[in-house]
Amino acid sequence: MKTLCLLAATFLLTAATPFAAEQTWTGQISDSLCGAKHEEAAEGQGLMSDSDCTLSCVRGGSKFVLVVDGGKMVQIVNQDNTDLVTHAGHKVRLTGELQGQSIVISKIEMQ
Repeated sequence: MKTLCLLAATFLLTAATPFAAEQTWTGQISDSLCGAKHEEAAEGQGLMSDSDCTLSCVRGGSKFVLVVDGGKMVQIVNQDNTDLVTHAGHKVRLTGELQGQSIVISKIEMQ
């Protein structure tokens, strides 16, 4: 009987746990060092594009982020997503789940 009650309680708690719904954000794939400041740091001096700057910073140890309106940086959980390299420095529509204050990416599309 204890086993049955425990099993029923476990099922109810699991069933009541809300599943994270996918959301969509728009912004620019950047890096945690530069954020939205590529233009100030590089392009104003004609040094490198947003894409080149992002990739250079990531190779140097910085992490990919999504910069949304207002310059806020949102962390990205799955840094190994190969589309991040393809879309580095570009404006994108990113689909995924919010995990705390970070995004787990399921899809990235050029905007």
